[in-house]
Amino acid sequence: MSKIVTSANNQNDALFVLIKSLTKSEKRQFNLYVGRLGGNIDAKFFSLFKFLEKLKVYDEKVIIKSGIVSKQQLSNLKAHLYKQILISLRLNPAHKNIRIQIREQLDFATVLYQKGLYKQSLKLLDKAKNLALENEEKNIAYEIVELEKVIETQYITRSLSNRADQLSLQAKMLSQQNVTASKLSNLSLQLYSHLLQNGYVKNNEELEFINEYFYSKLPKYKFENFGFREKLWLYKSHLWFSFLTQDFIQSYKYARKWVDLFKEDKKHIVQHPVFYLKGINYLLEACFFVHKTKTFKMELAAFEQEVEQKIIPLNTNTELLIFQHLYANKLHLHFMEATFSEGEYLVAIINKKIQDYKNRLDSHYIVMLYYKIACLYFGMGKNELCIVYLQKIIKSKNLTSAEDLQCFARILNLIAHYECGLDYDLERQFVDTYKFLLKMENLQEVQKIFLTSIRDLSDVFPHEIKNEFKKIHTKLKKFEDHPYEKRAFLYLDILSWLESKIENKPIALIIKEKINSGNK
Repeated sequence: MSKIVTSANNQNDALFVLIKSLTKSEKRQFNLYVGRLGGNIDAKFFSLFKFLEKLKVYDEKVIIKSGIVSKQQLSNLKAHLYKQILISLRLNPAHKNIRIQIREQLDFATVLYQKGLYKQSLKLLDKAKNLALENEEKNIAYEIVELEKVIETQYITRSLSNRADQLSLQAKMLSQQNVTASKLSNLSLQLYSHLLQNGYVKNNEELEFINEYFYSKLPKYKFENFGFREKLWLYKSHLWFSFLTQDFIQSYKYARKWVDLFKEDKKHIVQHPVFYLKGINYLLEACFFVHKTKTFKMELAAFEQEVEQKIIPLNTNTELLIFQHLYANKLHLHFMEATFSEGEYLVAIINKKIQDYKNRLDSHYIVMLYYKIACLYFGMGKNELCIVYLQKIIKSKNLTSAEDLQCFARILNLIAHYECGLDYDLERQFVDTYKFLLKMENLQEVQKIFLTSIRDLSDVFPHEIKNEFKKIHTKLKKFEDHPYEKRAFLYLDILSWLESKIENKPIALIIKEKINSGNK
């Protein structure tokens, strides 16, 4: 067991992951950086870099066997190489974002101050402060003002009195804005953490708790005093609150505000591309939940166009997020329009990209994509392939979160086995699913009813099966708009499947009929 754990940990070695994330231009930059250091081209840390660059799987025994470094020296050499790569990346023009530029100016000003060149230092600080304020970097702006105050006490001029008042007022204003932003970001983080740990609210008691928590922690504010940053954290907090309470109309409202905030001034897209990508994903997700198909298609097309036109800056981080959000939502569109077969081409692309990004892609996102692919195959009626992808989720050993996903993967697995006529395996699948669901503390009513009903089907005579499906449908239909149970139908459209069995039609046709009648 310990060998397996060690192997898994080795693949997450920070230095190895960092080296594997480097682009060709970043590797070239590092080679140039090491060359400029003089005499370092044959240094041990560079030899280790070249060796790890070619290594496919991280293995310390192989590294030590290479003769580059002894076992005792390896840890220190790795730490040194890690630091040198980060310095090289910091110097790379591709990573020179506004925050780094401001920090650089602040560092230069500090050096000038320490040399007693106060006037030069103040001039540089003023320039850096204006840049920080223009780009909503108010935490750094506050640091700059505090340093300006220190220098002004040593650089005596006739304008000191007026200057002191200006700086004191500016420091107070920035401090207040930073405190408000900090409270909002804390609230947003706590709500997100609660969602990950506990999931959506499941009853009135939980709803009351979340309402009390949200409104007691929401700071008092004047919206007209808010800049970009404060508005963003406000919208984020409301978004997580609405997701938790399953108020998807409100989720759409605040995701829309989030994305529009970036579109009002597109320089923020360049400065905060990750926040922008997250906002687009939540907007598309909210559209999916409230069945805004027309808006969804329009936003997805706009997203794809922005990627093609490189409006969203491309780096190793955004590249990964674009893949996750773009392809998950491309699948969602086929679910919304019931065009399952037309979406099959996405499977090969997604699998290829999962392979390409396997060292950097979180296991949660991988299984989420597998579940969506399984749903795509289920919609096509290709239940054997649906089972293949569900088994990847069910057998996943390192998945500590996404309990809901695991639950619905098992339920869909039962349905797919039933559809395939794999009766010999159905009882074992049921037992495994039942054992898993018993471990879940907050099993939903929809899950309970469906699970017991599916098991009972094995005792029903063939001529009575349609009538039995109708009974299950009647039991579940009443939960379709239930405030705490409706979420189950977002993961798996059980009702449409039951209707397909009752009416003897493909599930895709049932969903299309609902779309055309305006019921979906």
